[in-house]
Amino acid sequence: FCVMAAPGKVAAFRLPPLPTVGEIIKLFRLKALKQLSQNFLLDLRLTDKIVKQAGELKNAHVCEVGPGPGGITRSILSAGVEQLLLIEKDSRFIPGLQMLSEAAPGKVRIIHGDILTYKMEKAFPKHLKKDWEDEPPDIHIIGNLPFSVSTPLIIKWLENVSKRDGPFIYGRTQMTLTFQKEVGERLTANPGSNQRSRLSIMAQHLCTVENCFVIPGQAFVPKPEVDVAVVHFTPLVQPKIQQPFELVEKVVQSVFQFRRKYCFRGIETLFPENGRLKRTEQLMMTANVDPTLRPFQLSMSQFRNLCNAYRKMCDEDPSLFVFNYREELRQKKMTRSLLGSTGQPEQTEEENHL
Repeated sequence: FCVMAAPGKVAAFRLPPLPTVGEIIKLFRLKALKQLSQNFLLDLRLTDKIVKQAGELKNAHVCEVGPGPGGITRSILSAGVEQLLLIEKDSRFIPGLQMLSEAAPGKVRIIHGDILTYKMEKAFPKHLKKDWEDEPPDIHIIGNLPFSVSTPLIIKWLENVSKRDGPFIYGRTQMTLTFQKEVGERLTANPGSNQRSRLSIMAQHLCTVENCFVIPGQAFVPKPEVDVAVVHFTPLVQPKIQQPFELVEKVVQSVFQFRRKYCFRGIETLFPENGRLKRTEQLMMTANVDPTLRPFQLSMSQFRNLCNAYRKMCDEDPSLFVFNYREELRQKKMTRSLLGSTGQPEQTEEENHL
């Protein structure tokens, strides 16, 4: 309901008195399930702080992923949003969320489903769509994600950013999400940092990524073994690597395959054994990348050069892109096994590593 405002002031939305999040947990006998890596955040000062990182939410449309007992949900509603879409996989939380929905008539829509399969293309009204080059739409995705879901989900959403579909069919939709502290550090790591990884390149070539603040593990119930990072994403108007998502992912994954070795070693895995050395040298020369750099030392422009050079080679020989190094290793292992070649080691160092 809305509190009547003084003349000349906009009415501020206030939730009516409700049981606390802790009382909701007791009322519905909710227990965080370890197998779903669930951790509840009960401190409303912290949930307010997370929501604040999303930016101005007054009259915005928000999708909250995995609201659980509804701590962040309350903070989102208190920010004065127009509409709030809740996507919750665990049916135990639905009654508590319905209680919040009734306290904010017409503002909340609850979907009992899995965010990994939910079709976000129709989640928001069409009139909110903006051109990619415009400012981000008045749409936000917010979520305290279970650790087991956070990395596959952000990779899926980064692919959506690249293809401008899913929640990004509306424009450059912003995201404010939680990750294990270490994952948050990877997402924002600079060249030369030990945390620099595949995730760093995939996120930073498509989005401005900001590690906002860290929540200590003891703030959650039950307490996880790690601290939690709040990370904000804003898709870039132009990606830093202008190649298809699948191609960028393949090159970046290959480079980081052997992160402690020279980048030359990982890049080799892009090519079949026949002609591998020659093609690797050709790629590195075309991209002007020093083969003795470690993967985490490579800059974004060097990754861009590698992707562009690899794309040119794939255009000349389409069979290159479908080549799978792991499959080649598997076939070699099967051949050795069939020939009963006991004189050879059972597994190479690369096979053990992979």
